[in-house]
Amino acid sequence: MPLAVGLGLLAAFLFAASASLQQHAAHGAEYAPQSQRGRRGRPAVILSLLRLVRSLVRNRLWLFGWTTNLVGFLIQAAALHFGSVALVQPLLVTQLFFALPMASAWCRRWPQRRDWLAALAICGGLVVFLAVRGVAPSQGAPDRRLVLVSGFTLLIIIGLLMLASTGRRPPVHATVIAVAAGLCFAFSAVLMKLTTDDLIHRGVGATARDWPGYGLAVSTLTGLVLEQGAFAAGSLPAAVAAMTITNPLASYVLGVLAFHVTLPTSPGAVAGLAGAGVLLFVGAVGLAHSPIVRPGGSRDPGHTSGVANPSPQSSC
Repeated sequence: MPLAVGLGLLAAFLFAASASLQQHAAHGAEYAPQSQRGRRGRPAVILSLLRLVRSLVRNRLWLFGWTTNLVGFLIQAAALHFGSVALVQPLLVTQLFFALPMASAWCRRWPQRRDWLAALAICGGLVVFLAVRGVAPSQGAPDRRLVLVSGFTLLIIIGLLMLASTGRRPPVHATVIAVAAGLCFAFSAVLMKLTTDDLIHRGVGATARDWPGYGLAVSTLTGLVLEQGAFAAGSLPAAVAAMTITNPLASYVLGVLAFHVTLPTSPGAVAGLAGAGVLLFVGAVGLAHSPIVRPGGSRDPGHTSGVANPSPQSSC
């Protein structure tokens, strides 16, 4: 388990660095699906996301962030090989903890007291999650039938979220899109573990003939596209919190349901799980609402972009 935890934390650090770079690149891109109304507005969300990605792939800063994300993706795959989905994915909440010094560097501003308290809450939740016996499942045998059922269920939920986001105000739109992205990344973690196990135990040929690898590509690509939409919607801390919380929460549930992981039953383990969840939730929401870690918080005061309804400038 220590190796899985170390790799999971390293992946979280790389994802935080990637998000910092991609947020600054995406925040200056044109993305305005909120202006679309009526029946024609629904497909406009998807078209707007595709136009956004097409413009971002020409941005060197975004490409560097994407490369960093790819390295983090590989580290995460290694962590999932040595540990369970329900163990590794909750560690990704620490992305916001790692994002705090990075965002401070962008803003050239020292974090506030509430930022440090939120960061301490995340650290405390992580310590409880790892230290209390029975809270963090180490391994579990996958049930592919349940993985497929979970995938189709998530597909329906994500589709409904996409429809629900159409025509909404920027904060609501970004939050809903971020939840959908978090669900995609949670399912990607499940498929990543299956694909990694295929590569190690069955070889490249068998992996190429199996469905998890292709499902992983689709789920990850969809999550990345949705993530860019959430980033480009403006300085929306609720979207950052939604994505950061949805991913590990959904991953823990998927890890328990699809991998026959035993839930904690002793009073101490249940209390530890609840306490860790509360601390991680409070810390993630607190840091996501910090003016330092908000996407676009480091913009220059006189800068304007093509983003529809940009949020008020922060002091960064």
